[in-house]
Amino acid sequence: MDPLLEKQEEMVQAAIFYPLECYLFGEDPDTFLEKLQQSGISQLCGKVFKGGETTYSCRDCAVDPTCVLCMDCFQNSIHRNHRYKMHSSTGGGFCDCGDTEAWKAGPVCTKHEPGASGSPKENSECQLNEEVMEHSRRVFPSVVKYIVDMLIWEEEKELPPELTISREKVDSYYCVLFNDEHHSYDHVIYSLQRALGCELGEAQLHTTAIDKEGRRAVKAGHYASCQEAKEEIKRHSENVSQRPLHVEVLHADVMAHQKFALRLGSWLNKLMSYSSDFRKIFCQICLKEDAGSEKPCFISQLMLWDAKLHKGARKVLHELIFSSFFMEMDYKKHFAVEFVKYYKTLQKEYISDDHDRVLSVTALSVQIFTVPTLARHLIEEQNVITIITETLLEVLPEYLDKNDKFNFQGYSQDKLNRVYAVIYDLRYVLISKPTVWTNRLRERFLEGFVSFLRILTCMQGMEEIKRQIGQHIEVDPDWEAAIAIQMQLKNILLMFQEWCACDEELLLRAYKECHKAVMRCSTNGRSREKTVFHLCGHTLESRPYRVSSDPVSIHLPLSRTLAGLHVQLSKTGTISRLHEFVSPVFYYQDVKCREEMYDKDIIMLQIGASLMDPNHFLLLLLQRYELADAFKKIKLTKDQDLIKQCNVLIEEMLQIIIYVVGERYVPGVSNVTKEDVIMREIIHLLCIEPMAHSAITKSLPENENNETGLENVIDKVATFKKPGVSGHGVYELRDECLKEFNMFFYHYTKTQHSKAEHTQKKRRKQENRDEALPPPPPPDFCPAFSNVVRILNCDVMMHILRTILQRAVELETHLWTEAMIQMVLHLLSLGLLEEKQQLQKSPEEEVTFDFYHKATRMGSSALNAVNVLMLLEKLKRVPQLEAQKDTVIWILQMFDTVKRMREKSSLTAVVAPSGSETAKGDETQSTQDKEKAERKRKAEAARLHRQKIMAQMSALQRNFIETHKLLYENTLEAQGKEDAIMEEESISSAIDYSRIALGPKRGPSIAEKEVLTCILCQEEQEVKLESAAMVLSACVQKSTALTQNRSRILELSGDTVDPLFMHPDLPCGTHTGSCGHVMHAACWQKYFEAMQLNFRQRLHVEQIFDLENGEYLCPLCKSLCNTVIPIVPLQAQKINSEDAEAVAQILSLARWLETIIVRISGYNVKNAKGDQQNVPAFVNKGLGNSALEFHSILSFGVQSSAKYSSSIKEMLILFATTIYRVGLKVAPNEADYRIPMMTWSTCAFTIQSIENLLETEGKPLFGSLQNRQHSGLKALVQFAAAQRTTSPQVLIQKHLVRLLGVLLPNFKTEDTPSLLEVDMFHILVGVVLSFPSLYWEDAVDLQPSSISSAYNHLYLFHLTTLAHMTQIVISSTTESSTARSYDNSEEACSAQAFCREVCQYTSGCFSQDVPGCLVWDCVKKGIMPYLRCAALFFIICWEFLRLRSYYKVNMRKQMYPC
Repeated sequence: MDPLLEKQEEMVQAAIFYPLECYLFGEDPDTFLEKLQQSGISQLCGKVFKGGETTYSCRDCAVDPTCVLCMDCFQNSIHRNHRYKMHSSTGGGFCDCGDTEAWKAGPVCTKHEPGASGSPKENSECQLNEEVMEHSRRVFPSVVKYIVDMLIWEEEKELPPELTISREKVDSYYCVLFNDEHHSYDHVIYSLQRALGCELGEAQLHTTAIDKEGRRAVKAGHYASCQEAKEEIKRHSENVSQRPLHVEVLHADVMAHQKFALRLGSWLNKLMSYSSDFRKIFCQICLKEDAGSEKPCFISQLMLWDAKLHKGARKVLHELIFSSFFMEMDYKKHFAVEFVKYYKTLQKEYISDDHDRVLSVTALSVQIFTVPTLARHLIEEQNVITIITETLLEVLPEYLDKNDKFNFQGYSQDKLNRVYAVIYDLRYVLISKPTVWTNRLRERFLEGFVSFLRILTCMQGMEEIKRQIGQHIEVDPDWEAAIAIQMQLKNILLMFQEWCACDEELLLRAYKECHKAVMRCSTNGRSREKTVFHLCGHTLESRPYRVSSDPVSIHLPLSRTLAGLHVQLSKTGTISRLHEFVSPVFYYQDVKCREEMYDKDIIMLQIGASLMDPNHFLLLLLQRYELADAFKKIKLTKDQDLIKQCNVLIEEMLQIIIYVVGERYVPGVSNVTKEDVIMREIIHLLCIEPMAHSAITKSLPENENNETGLENVIDKVATFKKPGVSGHGVYELRDECLKEFNMFFYHYTKTQHSKAEHTQKKRRKQENRDEALPPPPPPDFCPAFSNVVRILNCDVMMHILRTILQRAVELETHLWTEAMIQMVLHLLSLGLLEEKQQLQKSPEEEVTFDFYHKATRMGSSALNAVNVLMLLEKLKRVPQLEAQKDTVIWILQMFDTVKRMREKSSLTAVVAPSGSETAKGDETQSTQDKEKAERKRKAEAARLHRQKIMAQMSALQRNFIETHKLLYENTLEAQGKEDAIMEEESISSAIDYSRIALGPKRGPSIAEKEVLTCILCQEEQEVKLESAAMVLSACVQKSTALTQNRSRILELSGDTVDPLFMHPDLPCGTHTGSCGHVMHAACWQKYFEAMQLNFRQRLHVEQIFDLENGEYLCPLCKSLCNTVIPIVPLQAQKINSEDAEAVAQILSLARWLETIIVRISGYNVKNAKGDQQNVPAFVNKGLGNSALEFHSILSFGVQSSAKYSSSIKEMLILFATTIYRVGLKVAPNEADYRIPMMTWSTCAFTIQSIENLLETEGKPLFGSLQNRQHSGLKALVQFAAAQRTTSPQVLIQKHLVRLLGVLLPNFKTEDTPSLLEVDMFHILVGVVLSFPSLYWEDAVDLQPSSISSAYNHLYLFHLTTLAHMTQIVISSTTESSTARSYDNSEEACSAQAFCREVCQYTSGCFSQDVPGCLVWDCVKKGIMPYLRCAALFFIICWEFLRLRSYYKVNMRKQMYPC
């Protein structure tokens, strides 16, 4: 502590508090308080948690998740041996030790048990004597009134009249700066330094104190100087933020009294902990209202002023409430009444405030509303549910549209986070269900429920969207807020339903109120005229609704609440008293909030199916999915896109029907328990794969107590497999539970469905069983839902099943999919299982479910009419459905089983109405034997049928060969000749020129017409030189993935780095990847600008990418990108063989070297203006100065350079600048000389990365690239070749000379690195792409012809390959000659000779006696990655990759064609 403050504290203690305590206690304060402390302790702990402090909650004994213990109480309680959770407190919480309503068992720890400190158990706390209590009643009112008056005092210059002293007023003021949550530390420090001219340390000291205490006097002096400082602080703070800092000028007396009032509050807080009598007296004074005054009581005044208090004052106030009101249950109830009385005002002020929730008095609600008896009292007496719901409506009026529906477009995230506090309070009130209902409680709760329905009415159908037609949606509308509120209300909706289910009368009344609200929201669609829909002799009259064109909303909380209440009615049996019908709703799927959205939608459909005629229900479903024409005898469209769309809709509709009929594991829908539901969830999760405990927990829904119920049932369905040496333990499904697997489990995602199906089929195959996966027998529906099964055997369902099966049998492949057939088979299985179960439980005459008869009945009276059973027999022979054959066989067997059950039941009814148990057992055994014999007979018939078909096919083959014998022999002869030729070519090393990618004998590169479709505007465009640019979305990033030495990774960034030469270790490169999606450059720019604008407006949304650095998400696949690659059209390149042979006679490697040396020498002379120092020494020998020699390079063939459109050039510059900016981590600079270097570098590094990946995965170099890799690499290489045209050619020439200096020893410049310090593939790419700059002339822009390019590339490749071999020989680790047997092969001899020659030129830096076989092995291994990369580079250069079938030749043939 500051010595000055410490001295002041001692003075205050001696001058004020000590005399006050002596009067209050009547003796020495320390002695008196020591006696009180030893006399006993309170049963309630009452510890207030600080931020970050550890708290504990018992999962077995806590009444709700808000019940927590401090560390000391937990360690000394029975809960330490229970299942518990640990949390980190956000601050402001309260230890619940001693609260009997918070714990089912062990409410008190051993420290707080009555009599724990030796005092009698009857009265743990010592009572004060009457004198002390009388003194307290005199002192406390004055102290409390003083504290309240000073904390809510608004005058800055004057004190309250009763505190004013008749003396001359001193002109002494303070400039006080207050804390807020809007400005950062740096903002405040900056503002103080600028406004006050103080040092950094002093500004930091002020800022820290302000953040801790809430305010700080930053300047003392006269009023004028303090006022000037105030204005300066506000002015400077506005420069760095839109909102100025909160600054006030307070008189020194006001400041002093307010600080002393807080000190008095701390003093009272200390006294409260010693005695219950002190607390009671204090609470009485705080709750007392003046009869003649309109002011509320003291505690209410402080609560109402809470939002205006600074942080330090709030902390003192809240601690005082904790230590007094919350430690006395009676007064806690009185405080709660006052809190609810002003609840709306407090919440509105909190929402307008900017301080954290923990610093607001509204945070105390959790301590009030979670006490069960207190919550009941507040509901009955204060109507707290209605108050909370009305508050929620009153704080969100700005988000209501003209139809009184919520619309959160452009919402404030901070405000919504504060609104969530009101929702939390509603959850706290409902967290404990009542056991006894009074009439008043029932009426108040129903009133609150009706008020809550008004909120749901505003959410019903909110943020509707319509299918967009004709224009692409560039940016999706805000949806996060609506989903977030729906998620917040999830548990509250469940709680309301459970409260209603506690009382039969209340449930009925709540159901009716909810139904009225739904009907009011449904009146909008009644203005339309009804339409009539006919199918299968059934007619549906309904108002039309088209999902494809009408508004759709996923937010239907009212309808889902009604579905939940309907299930509760069924569960409790109260539904028999219900005489009103709920209108059916159409289905749409959403899984954002499964329990209260997706699951309730299924239940709502089941309610409609149970109350409607099944044919009308299916007709309505067909109408909603717009599939009426698909199942009528109407000629379908030939538009393939529309047919695909129709197939998808049919699949979705069939899936919904499966869910409506088959998903019964909901208490109230069928007779299952919550444990059964959880077991089924776990079974289906483990059917996918074995899972860890944490993975299962995350996949299960939590209840209001954040419990999943996993521990109660996991051992019944799974066994735990302990972890091995590494990894974690997992649960594996028990074998007896596998029969419960349902392939169409409604909580499966598409991925989970596929994975589970694959896993189960694989398991059955390993067990040598068939691969049929029929559904398990479902539980019976409750009586209220028993009519749902009628959907399976109604006329419209049979028509749907027959239509789909008939299309599959007739092989109309475009009108059905395998998934569709799979669902049809599943529905057939459900129908047969349902009928079988009913026949097993009841006599046949009582079973009205006649699925078998309907399925075996003809679809019409036509001669070619078929039934479902006949179609299934034909379906077995459809080759495209071989995977479903086992399922079809299982269904056919089920048809036989059901048929025999019906026949047996009829026979038994006629012949033997009753029989002995023995007769029944024999009959069952006989039935089983018959079934086995029948299966065996069918299997044998199927085997004979297959043999017959194979014999017929063999006969047809022989007949065809005999009929076309001459043709067949010619074919065999031609094939034999071709094989012989191929073998001869292989032996003689003959080469197919079309497969050569390098040199004058390379195959032609023909520029085919390339038409691409923009993913944004969907318009097609041909890629041409003169056309507008098209681009690929791409991501450029630095990478160390290929480095050979992790200990010496270099940071290639900064303004001084020279990226021309890459080290052989590849320490850090620039990689370019692309997802392959094409856009117009203009469309991409509009999309990117729209994203920037949208995210500037949505500052509340946390960005997962950096827009400032050009990052964005691909519009189609949402992969992270930060640039685009321009698609450069390929120019046709064809070499005339005669011209190539003529040039070959003249242009040898030596002649080519002389030609380029002369050309470079001429450029150097021209650029140096006679300065011969820049000219390499050997250039001057015998070359002369003739212009003919300088231009001799042009004599081998030139052509004009490509002329790109301005749009393509713009994109070339943009992409090159991005590579430069990202690769070097510098600011963009289009004129920087290093841009071409970075272009070549990323091209080389990306090719090396792809080659390395293919090598690692064991894939061939050619034919293995994915389409996106192919497209991206092709665009990158073509770009790298074209980028040269956007840079000064003199600059490109300088880079080329430096690169050639590595390959030509006598052609070095001062900064040329050693041969061993460069990566040769980077050199190869650089020299190939920059070499055309040598053909540049001042007057005309030229480039080499096809023949010139062919020789240039070939000789450059020879140079770099030789240099790389030299690198390998010099740098390879030598081994002892005795380590290997001597190899006398031609390659080994040549390698040894080459090694000796290199040794001579390197002055004997390594031994000449290295065996040739070792050198040859080193060269083979070392050069292979280089050769693979070079092959990929040259093939991409000439767009040979489209000829994938050609790449099955030896690489040496590709690389060395001559």
